[in-house]
This record gives sequence, structure tokens and C-alpha cells, in this order.
Amino acid sequence: MPIHETLEDLALADLKAGPLIGLDPGTKTIGVAASDPARMMAMPVETIRRTKFTIDAERLLELIGERKAAGIIIGLPRNMDGTEGPRAQSVRAFARNLSQKSDLPIGYWDERLSTVAAERELIAADASRAKRAQVIDKMAAVFILQGALDRLSAIRAASA
Repeated sequence: MPIHETLEDLALADLKAGPLIGLDPGTKTIGVAASDPARMMAMPVETIRRTKFTIDAERLLELIGERKAAGIIIGLPRNMDGTEGPRAQSVRAFARNLSQKSDLPIGYWDERLSTVAAERELIAADASRAKRAQVIDKMAAVFILQGALDRLSAIRAASA
């Protein structure tokens, strides 16, 4: 399946019904979130400690299969000025490799502030530093996926 640069492109693709999976691929971990089947709300799933891509992809594919996911949203870390640096290129490579292992459509979501937002939310919830460290990546994936769900909903509403 092709990788869609924008959610508008993804919305135009033949996206089957079902939940979406959100990913926050970092250098050491991959935060994973999933939506409900109606694509209204994103929920944390797990944080995968990165090892080799093939092992990481196996776990992702298990999670995707368990949830009968219809598509994948990957957070793309752009610089604050909108340009792309080495991290974004690494995420693009990750998406290309994942697209070779899955036939699900993949879309990008600009995730510039997702980790910051997740951190603020956890601090507001009075989570300890140790607890925040354990859950920050999957919470960032929730922010990525929820942003994409909200945008897809707006796209659907505008085209109705």
C-alpha cells in the first residue's frame, strides 16, 4: 500500500472500516495507540522497546492484527519551522520498511508537539517522573492518533 503524505490523501484512499493504529517511533521505543472501531477516541496500547526492525515489526503486526486495524498513522517529527531533519528521515525510512510488511494504508501526522503535550498531561495528572518515563511514548502516540482522528473527522464532515 502507498504511504499517504497527507490525511486528505489517506481519507481519499479506500480506507476500510475499523480502528486505526497510531505510532510514535523514537530511537529507543515505539509508542503505540489504537482507536475505537468508530475512530472517535485514541487509547494507549503499549510501548515497544526497539531492538531490530524485523522484531519490532513483528510485534506491531501482532497488535495490528489483534485490533483488526484498517490503517496506520505515524507521527512525523518535523522541525518547528516545518522542515524535516534526520529524525523525520528516520521515521520515513521506518514507514517505508513497515509498508513492505503490511498492506494497510499508512498516513503521516505532524507530531511536533505530541511528546510535550503528553508530558504536560501526565504532569497535570500528578504522575511521578518514573511513571511518566514508562508511559510517555504511548501517550505521545495517543496525541498523534487523536489529532489524526479529529482531522479525518473534519475532512469527512467537509465532504458530506
